[in-house]
Amino acid sequence: MKFLIVFVALFAFAAALDSEAQIIKFTSDVGPESFNYEYATSDSQSANAQGNLLYPNTDHESLSVQGSYKYVGDDGVTYEVRYVADENGFQPQGAHLPVSP
Repeated sequence: MKFLIVFVALFAFAAALDSEAQIIKFTSDVGPESFNYEYATSDSQSANAQGNLLYPNTDHESLSVQGSYKYVGDDGVTYEVRYVADENGFQPQGAHLPVSP
């Protein structure tokens, strides 16, 4: 079920892309307890992620994901965000993001 959510999100993102952009790279591998994907478009957008199911078949089952995405903003600047999403929440890092004290 969790992997279905990932692919629905990817599909929604792909549908929102500029109609002029072309997908120039797309790979994915989905298993019962892990997944990974990577894509790039002709308008310099890209993303990748790897996820693993932690503590399968327990009350503490969770998904741990590491990834990044990159895009060119309306201001012409390329923004990149690297992130970890796990039992501790979504933890993004990027040069344009504020750092907590």
